[in-house]
Amino acid sequence: MRSPQRLRRAAAALTALALPLLALTGLSPTAAHAAPPAPAGSSTSLPGDVTATSALERITGFGSNPGALTMYRHLPDGLASGSPVVLVLHGCTQDAAGYVAGSGWAEYADARGFALVAAQQETVNNSSRCFNWFEPGDTSRGRGEVLSLRQMVAHTVDAAGADPSRVFVAGFSAGGAMASSVLAAYPDVFAGGAVLAGVPHGCATNMVEAFGCMNPGETRSADAWGDLVRAENPGYTGPWPTVSVWHGTSDTTVRPVNATESVKQWTDVHGTDASPDSSTSLPGGVTRTTYDGPSGTVVHRYTATGMGHAVPVRPAEGCGASGSYFADVLCSTSAITTDWGLGTTEPGDPGDPGDPDPGDPTCVTASNYAHTTAGRAVVSYGYTYAVGSGDALGLWNTYTHTSLAETSPGWYERVASC
Repeated sequence: MRSPQRLRRAAAALTALALPLLALTGLSPTAAHAAPPAPAGSSTSLPGDVTATSALERITGFGSNPGALTMYRHLPDGLASGSPVVLVLHGCTQDAAGYVAGSGWAEYADARGFALVAAQQETVNNSSRCFNWFEPGDTSRGRGEVLSLRQMVAHTVDAAGADPSRVFVAGFSAGGAMASSVLAAYPDVFAGGAVLAGVPHGCATNMVEAFGCMNPGETRSADAWGDLVRAENPGYTGPWPTVSVWHGTSDTTVRPVNATESVKQWTDVHGTDASPDSSTSLPGGVTRTTYDGPSGTVVHRYTATGMGHAVPVRPAEGCGASGSYFADVLCSTSAITTDWGLGTTEPGDPGDPGDPDPGDPTCVTASNYAHTTAGRAVVSYGYTYAVGSGDALGLWNTYTHTSLAETSPGWYERVASC
């Protein structure tokens, strides 16, 4: 149990931390706070007056839970044994149901076939519901909140018969900072992670330092950042999780320099440098930069031009809901899971798990962006062409959808529909 003194200290610290967060985002307290937690199967009111049904089931008894967190879970109908597990972590003032609905994680769990775990911070631990990313007692292996999170995924691996080698974590803001710490504390458990508008692991060890990490940001050498990760598991030599880092260029809450420092941290851990190996322009003013190690890409960096402190979503494509802390830019949930190798099926596409008539398994209808990331098409001067046949598919973006049939291995032809 947490001591009353620690609870009072954490509550007072993050009450103060929430005030500059609201001021820097320019939001009123009413607009910035997400809806209160909703029971499974009920509706939760999202920022921007968007209503979504919670797909989450509350799970108790998942372990000793030293961080006193709440666990929710979504297991898609017909989920196969050996499927991956994804843990998601909300930001300050949010809750699990609102974050999952706002970012589209449940729909992608259904479409791409993975178990979804959504952890929730409680006000007894932190008055603004921030994960305590600046408390060493909550970010070190075998302690506090990171141990609770480890117990959540272990419980799900057992309950769903999931693949323990394909466990991933993604988080936004305070949840992004905590995602980085989860990866540092348990590199032997998590195969990959996504840090959205977060900070490097170990940037702060108290509330005062946390302010500086958020804004203006902390700059250190790559090996200094890497040492903070290696110190969590002395003697561990890998494998290390792959990491994607997301940030808006206009984020005044958590400054974009944190993305640069996170890239330095995780490339150093992987034993490579922070010099980009490739750069690609994506729809929505997003640039994807990759950093490669001996066996492939180890870090992806996504930079959203003009975006503030938010999760990139794309409601028109069935990806989340726009509103406070959710920006209609690009579907980050799709890109993140694609980077992890969790498939390319979009919500509503033929072949979704549980679809009684998935259609021709060699035919796929998806956005031109999804076709290229899956290797079914290539891009040339902003236009997309099918691999093999060279059929023109139109503009390379997430809005244009086309159907491709694999008529022979690695040979795709455009068809009217699947």
